[in-house]
Amino acid sequence: MKFFKSVHTFDYEWNLVSAAQWQKYPNDHCPHVQHVDVLDRRVDPNTGILTTERLITVKQNMPRLLLKIMGADETQYVREVSTIDPKQKTFTLTSQNLSLCNIMKCNEEISYIVSPENPEKTQFTQQATLSVGSFLSRWESTIEDFSIKRFQQNAQVGREGFLKVLEKFVVMAESSTPSPTSA
Repeated sequence: MKFFKSVHTFDYEWNLVSAAQWQKYPNDHCPHVQHVDVLDRRVDPNTGILTTERLITVKQNMPRLLLKIMGADETQYVREVSTIDPKQKTFTLTSQNLSLCNIMKCNEEISYIVSPENPEKTQFTQQATLSVGSFLSRWESTIEDFSIKRFQQNAQVGREGFLKVLEKFVVMAESSTPSPTSA
């Protein structure tokens, strides 16, 4: 089993970052994400917590021969469940691969919280575990090492893509907010 963790601080308030997260896909940095479908969305009337379940369709960039050996298609699916607590200002997303989970499991957790150092910034934490199935035990370490390196690269690209989306979202939000002098 391999573990990955990354912490980053966005220079924007939690409200903007959490709202922009819904605009993350599509973006030019993550062309592998083909579709994002909402399966379920509900608000707890007692707590105000929004829970959303989504199905993310991705196109894997893997050699066709490897896909054929694994009996897989280049189209893969990921289940994501997110919770937003507007009172505590927490946004947590958990995801797991649905495709090829008999070969390798990837469990990811992302959280956005108000930065403990600066309430005008948002702390982003991403962690994941990857584990290869037992029938590939001979190549387990090699496959996990390759997969975690690829996950790290994708995480960096994904964060950069989200930052571009976030910057556009902030500009859009600021342009739609009336200035105090225009009232």
